[in-house]
Amino acid sequence: MLLEIKNLHASTGGKEILKGINLSINAGEVHAVMGPNGSGKSTLSAVLAGRDTFHVTEGEVLFNGKNLLALPPEERSHEGLFLGFQYPVEIPGVTNVNFMKTAVNEHRKHKNLPPLSAAEYLKLMREKMAIVEMDTTFSARGVNVGFSGGEKKRNEIFQLAMLEPTLAILDETDSGLDVDALRIVAGGVNKLKRPDNSFIVITHYQRLLDYIVPDVVHVLCDGRIIKTAGKELAIEVEQKGYDWLK
Repeated sequence: MLLEIKNLHASTGGKEILKGINLSINAGEVHAVMGPNGSGKSTLSAVLAGRDTFHVTEGEVLFNGKNLLALPPEERSHEGLFLGFQYPVEIPGVTNVNFMKTAVNEHRKHKNLPPLSAAEYLKLMREKMAIVEMDTTFSARGVNVGFSGGEKKRNEIFQLAMLEPTLAILDETDSGLDVDALRIVAGGVNKLKRPDNSFIVITHYQRLLDYIVPDVVHVLCDGRIIKTAGKELAIEVEQKGYDWLK
C-alpha cells in the first residue's frame, strides 16, 4: 500500500473541514477526487502536503509505511510526495533552472546520491521540458513570473517530471486551462505514469478525466467520501451533478 488514510479529521480556524476521510492507494493507480466547492478537496491535498494552516484532530496517514503526519513538508517531499498547486505562486528573483537544480539535488542528498553536475542537470532539464512542450528559454525566467495560466501549469508538471515522486497530488490542475493547454498538461502526466508511482487528481470536471483516465473515482462532499467507483462515476457526475449522491 503506497498511501493509506484512516479516519482523517482536519480543521482550520476552529472549523472542521475533513470529517473522517478513508482512502487507500496502491502503486500504479490513478485516483480522481471530485466534489462541489467547499467539500474539502483542496484541504485534503494541503493536509497531505503538510500545510500548517490546517490542524489534524484525528486519524492517521501512512505513506510507504511511514507516519506522514509526523514529517515536515520538506521531508514529505524527500520521501516522494509532490503537490501541484491550483494557483502556482510566483517567485521573483529565482530562476527556474536554479530553483529546480536546488530541489533535485536536495532530493538526491536525501537518497545519499551525489549532486548532478551542471552538464548532467541541463541534459535532464531539457529532456523533462520536452515532455510538457516547454521552451528551454523558460529555464532562465523567474519561477512562474509573467507566465500565463497554462504556462504555470506546464511548469508544475515539469517540476513533477524533474523530481519523479512516487505520489503526485494534482489540485485542480485543469483550472483555467484551454483545450490545448489541458492536452499538453494531461499528456505530460500520462508520460510520467509508472508502475511504481501513483496520482491523486483533484478536479471539478470530468473533462480532465477524458485525458487522464482514473482507475478509481471518489466523490467528496462535506468533508467525507460519499461514493467510490470506477471511471464511469465521473461521467455520471458530469451528467447528473452531485445532489443525487447526497
